[in-house]
Amino acid sequence: MSKNNIVLIGMPGVGKSTVGVILAKVLGYQFLDADLLIQEQEGKLLKDIIAEVGTEGFIQVENRVNASIDCTKTIIATGGSVIYGQEAMEHLKEIGTVVYLEVPFSILEKRLSDIKGRGVVLKDGQTLHDLFMERTPLYEKYADVRISEEGLGVEETVDLLVSKLQNVNNN
Repeated sequence: MSKNNIVLIGMPGVGKSTVGVILAKVLGYQFLDADLLIQEQEGKLLKDIIAEVGTEGFIQVENRVNASIDCTKTIIATGGSVIYGQEAMEHLKEIGTVVYLEVPFSILEKRLSDIKGRGVVLKDGQTLHDLFMERTPLYEKYADVRISEEGLGVEETVDLLVSKLQNVNNN
């Protein structure tokens, strides 16, 4: 199994899927949306899975599905909660370069006005800011490459990512 995939991690709303699709075109890679893979394998929408088995149950499903991803030369856009699954993250780090897309909280807050409709994993009483503070250290822990999107459009983010990846692969 080669490490020639690129795994995008980060909070919901940072643009993992959007950046991932364009990055795949630029690099000539396949594109895989892990959330869609979960929906396909479970035969249900994310929000329905969460409604049925709760956030902990969803995290177990997500961990199982992501730990079984087998692909090459693929951009993998993960769900924001992927970092709670240790097996999944160890597997993704084995098969690819993990890229953390970072956005300041103030921008995320604007992008995620409809958080429930997106199937975002929030525990009871947890705010988006709580979630941001809880997940940020985990994203940083698993990231091979960090990209701050502050002040960048999608195309600029992709350009920055491509140049950073070239540096990683040349070292």
